[in-house]
Amino acid sequence: MKVRQNVFDAYWKFAFERQNIFFKKAAGEQPPYTDDPILRTYKFCNVYRASDRVSQFLIRRVIYTQKTTSEPDVLFRIFLFRLFNKIETWKLLEGAFGEVSLVNFDRQKYAAVLDREKQSRPIYGNAFILCANKTFGYDKKHDNHLALIERVFIKGKIYQELINSKSLKLLFESLRKLPLIGDFMAYQIAVDFNYSEVFNFDENDFTVPGPGAIRGINKCFLDIGNQSREQIIQHMVEDQDKYFTQLGLSFRNLWGRPLHAIDCQGLFCEVDKYCRVKFPELKSNRSKIKTMYKPTDDKINYFFPPKWGINRKIGVQ
Repeated sequence: MKVRQNVFDAYWKFAFERQNIFFKKAAGEQPPYTDDPILRTYKFCNVYRASDRVSQFLIRRVIYTQKTTSEPDVLFRIFLFRLFNKIETWKLLEGAFGEVSLVNFDRQKYAAVLDREKQSRPIYGNAFILCANKTFGYDKKHDNHLALIERVFIKGKIYQELINSKSLKLLFESLRKLPLIGDFMAYQIAVDFNYSEVFNFDENDFTVPGPGAIRGINKCFLDIGNQSREQIIQHMVEDQDKYFTQLGLSFRNLWGRPLHAIDCQGLFCEVDKYCRVKFPELKSNRSKIKTMYKPTDDKINYFFPPKWGINRKIGVQ
């Protein structure tokens, strides 16, 4: 493989600077958090996927609730949340039904609540582009997604196959067989499932590059030779310390947790965005960064899957 050195270096410099921004925000510092004009102007995801606001809500409020739930119920809640990928939509359903669970799930009643909400504001987050065909015969996207939930957890009880998965790859493959779920979404949901206590797979055992990550890899490398994109991501995971050291960067990881495959995959996506401004001569089918950075007063009390052993290090109860 042959790197495009200035962009390859930018990958690691971006990770270093964006992670520094994360810790400054977590410490309650006030903006500006960086001298990098691109990072000050545009919105970028965190270096660690689990640190992002939506994933934090998923981990704390959707997965690790105070109430005891069964394995199917945990997966149901995760699946439903990530399909819509919007905190406000989850809170809407909680307001309408109390605890969101298999016990009270009724496709038609959930659809009615979402129908009303959709008249005034979006019910889907904009991080993922979800398949919107009429697989289940409904005109509205959310009706088809609710029908998918119904098939997996009630009518078809496909969830048992998911629970029986013996690896992250097999879990991905079971999800990928479902209608409306493509490669990237199956990978994202598999990682979400793995945040729970239902599974305990190594995140580095398997990865799937999304469209943004593929663009990022194409910008960072002149030629990947006989390596697959998945192998390129694993290479970044395995040699992260070496590359940070070569650039003289003292990277502060996530309270002892190094970058994993899902994080390095996401970094390629964010670096693709960063390069649209930093290196505009590198053309792709995306030329602009859509979202501007807007500081908020929202403070996140960070909480990660307990099995990671991070929470005690940051004083999280």
